[in-house]
Amino acid sequence: MKTVLMVAEKPSLAQSIAKILSRGSLSSHKGLNGACSVHEYTGTFAGQPVRFKMTSVCGHVMTLDFLGKYNKWDKVDPAELFSQAPTEKKEANPKLNMVKFLQVEGRGCDYIVLWLDCDKEGENICFEVLDAVLPVMNKAYGGEKTVFRARFSSITDTDICNAMACLGEPDHNEALSVDARQELDLRIGCAFTRFQTKYFQGKYGDLDSSLISFGPCQTPTLGFCVERHDKIQSFKPETYWVLQAKVNTDKDRSLLLDWDRVRVFDREIAQMFLNMTKLEKEAQVEATSRKEKAKQRPLALNTVEMLRVASSSLGMGPQHAMQTAERLYTQGYISYPRTETTHYPENFDLKGSLRQQANHPYWADTVKRLLAEGINRPRKGHDAGDHPPITPMKSATEAELGGDAWRLYEYITRHFIATVSHDCKYLQSTISFRIGPELFTCSGKTVLSPGFTEIMPWQSVPLEENLPTCQRGDTFPVGEVKMLEKQTSPPDYLTEAELITLMEKHGIGTDASIPVHINNICQRNYVTVESGRRLKPTNLGIVLVHGYYKIDAELVLPTIRSAVEKQLNLIAQGKADYRQVLGHTLDVFKRKFHYFVDSIAGMDELMEVSFSPLAATGKPLSRCGKCHRFMKYIQAKPSRLHCSHCDETYTLPQKGTIKLYKELRCPLDDFELVLWSSGSRGKSYPLCPYCYNHPPFRDMKKGMGCNECTHPSCQHSLSMLGIGQCVECESGVLVLDPTSGPKWKVACNKCSVVAHCFENAHRVRVSADTCSVCEAALLDVDFNKAKSPLPGDETQHMGCVFCDPVFQELVELKHAASCHPMHRGGPGRRQGRGRGRARRPPGKPNPRRPKDKMSALAAYFV
Repeated sequence: MKTVLMVAEKPSLAQSIAKILSRGSLSSHKGLNGACSVHEYTGTFAGQPVRFKMTSVCGHVMTLDFLGKYNKWDKVDPAELFSQAPTEKKEANPKLNMVKFLQVEGRGCDYIVLWLDCDKEGENICFEVLDAVLPVMNKAYGGEKTVFRARFSSITDTDICNAMACLGEPDHNEALSVDARQELDLRIGCAFTRFQTKYFQGKYGDLDSSLISFGPCQTPTLGFCVERHDKIQSFKPETYWVLQAKVNTDKDRSLLLDWDRVRVFDREIAQMFLNMTKLEKEAQVEATSRKEKAKQRPLALNTVEMLRVASSSLGMGPQHAMQTAERLYTQGYISYPRTETTHYPENFDLKGSLRQQANHPYWADTVKRLLAEGINRPRKGHDAGDHPPITPMKSATEAELGGDAWRLYEYITRHFIATVSHDCKYLQSTISFRIGPELFTCSGKTVLSPGFTEIMPWQSVPLEENLPTCQRGDTFPVGEVKMLEKQTSPPDYLTEAELITLMEKHGIGTDASIPVHINNICQRNYVTVESGRRLKPTNLGIVLVHGYYKIDAELVLPTIRSAVEKQLNLIAQGKADYRQVLGHTLDVFKRKFHYFVDSIAGMDELMEVSFSPLAATGKPLSRCGKCHRFMKYIQAKPSRLHCSHCDETYTLPQKGTIKLYKELRCPLDDFELVLWSSGSRGKSYPLCPYCYNHPPFRDMKKGMGCNECTHPSCQHSLSMLGIGQCVECESGVLVLDPTSGPKWKVACNKCSVVAHCFENAHRVRVSADTCSVCEAALLDVDFNKAKSPLPGDETQHMGCVFCDPVFQELVELKHAASCHPMHRGGPGRRQGRGRGRARRPPGKPNPRRPKDKMSALAAYFV
């Protein structure tokens, strides 16, 4: 029997599709990477009985990156990244072993059906999967077709079965357009980002951003925000005057009239018109009109409109809204949420989708009435040729979804029902009055038929007072005419919804990437999200954009990126050559980069005005080993130490606290050590600022603290404090934290594993002796006499934390996965009574022996 491998984009999608196609009769098991399941069942394919294997990836299998030295900022000129730096495809998440997993599942298969998301990114992932699987599949004979592509827009029985019955082929051109975008963004973004980050962080201490990033889409997005900020700052309010009249229709009612001239900017002119009208006793009706008007129902919902409404009405950021929509899609509640289309195809089953909502407690009456009276065909929108508009695919309740998922689902469903409802119809009445020589007007609206506003009440026509019935020539007594002084007001900061509109209008990003670009400028501290989800640029964001305008406006204007997006779309359509577009675009930006570097002084002049130099920033903390003067600790991102006398800057670990470590010095360079800590229950370790930036030994890398230092005799080094290999990661070593007493800790120097042990002990020391069973370093512990856990009132004990039964009871392991195989025990091993028990299998080399040099510790928690 032949085998068909089927691959979806997410594990939850694979399970849903497999259940539909197998009609529930399938067996499932976890794959070797632990993240993806494999669902198997038998059926027919191409008219023959086959065994189906449905599994998934977790998004992109591969990612694009530079080779070797080109990833090291200090060793490569950023200009080389445009053309000379070679790139390679690497596994997007090496821990998942996705390529190996796909090869194991694909080995010996005869056919492959790709169920990846049906957009450009999905097509790209198709070819990543094929690159991994095709070499291990059975070879086809006689030109037999073995690769198939399923195209679908929702996780429903009908859509999935139709997709399986109408399999096509993956689109290589769309995949190439994604490859081109990835390479352009990598080369251009990295070159500009590396240069300006190194240049400005080396000069200023209060930028408060760990990365001064540039992005071909990100920077124009920031540009829109700063452009609005500049309009606000340059706005000069002007005083103007308006006339406001009031006429009495009866004893208890009056009408407020609007001046036909609207406003004047000269007080004397306004006063003249007031003098001409304020003595008049009557207002004469000049004209009346009554017109029936319609407020159109909305177009079908696409991604951009969904993101706009989520931000402006639901208070959800674009990225959060997109992630929520994707979860609703994978759970089968809505159709595919990434679409530019606002037009339903003629064969779309609108009634079927509507019937799904017929028993919903919130809108059942409206739906049943529409089904009984006949639905209204949705307005003709834009057909982008991708997916149908976003549509609810099954009914759901607030209790079922909850929180933001329910709020977004409710909006999507109400929007869909509104598209098949009737327009809102209302009667607009207008009366024009003459008071002296001046004309005034009032108007009112009366709803005739609520139409779609019944299901979208926030769109309803506002209630207004009914106007009196009158005709030309009728008169009404004038209550008062007065002059009001007002001022023009500046525009407000852009909302996320307004920014999304601008990005769509100018072709910046795609429906899928727009949320990412907006999130990036927030993460980089270029803008802050204020009340009403308005985006206010920070000083850093403002200075960067002004600097780009000063050097090369095209770096921040949307024009050049919009042109690039058009070229990428041509690649997707097969109308442009991938290599030519890539080469031409990189050549343009390479020239711009060289001009930017040569002209950076122009941006630096703006930076000097807004930010403080490194020497004037931070507080004295530790002494420099070269000049023995105090270096200043700069807490603003990225945190670092700066010696103003030597004009040297030393990077530090991020996302933690830094303090002086007992004024102790490094034996290699005489720098005072500092202590980094992630919190009282987390890990901490000392480090030498110089060694951290300039590794002293060949087996060390930049960014290593004392807990990874291989110095043979330093009291703070791995050689003196290391105990055994970490249970969670292959390369980590468990190291005693000598600063943690009396709540002692042993922590991995690579991952987040922390073992709390020997609480209230006076002293814990790593002995030079080793365990006779497992050869791990022994711990020498002095306990508090009043709280000693040792038998016979003993206070001192030396033993192996892995093997000693006394110590096993005193170790509590944190942050480690309970499903790790080392926690399960097995034949020939004593299994502990929980995660806190610790021992180490015999037969491993002694990590403390000089010949090992602490480079291959092999102790384990079990």
